[in-house]
Amino acid sequence: MKSTYDIGAEGEEIAVKFLLSKQYRIVERNFHFGKLGEIDIIAYDQDELVFLEVKYSKNLKYGFPESRVTTQKKRKLRKAAEGWMMKNDVYDQPCRIDVIAILNQNGKQDIKHFINAI
Repeated sequence: MKSTYDIGAEGEEIAVKFLLSKQYRIVERNFHFGKLGEIDIIAYDQDELVFLEVKYSKNLKYGFPESRVTTQKKRKLRKAAEGWMMKNDVYDQPCRIDVIAILNQNGKQDIKHFINAI
């Protein structure tokens, strides 16, 4: 039986492959900003900095993956993105926060990319 960490890592691997196929350049993964939040993937889409939250499910028991991005999670994502930008001295950089929702059930993988979702 896989742990929730292993399942999350599996989803992030799928998301990274998806982003690379779209010519994104991965900068960092699993950035933690203390207790204020975490960013799953940080990448560039051409010249735009993108902070990505990945939601991965193997069933619809708790609804669609994207529905699990709560108001509290959105707040933490914003704080973590700001923290990454401060830590890396990135200012005046166009950026956005996206969500990648992956549903992998019955051998079929459905990937939705919500650009500028937050």
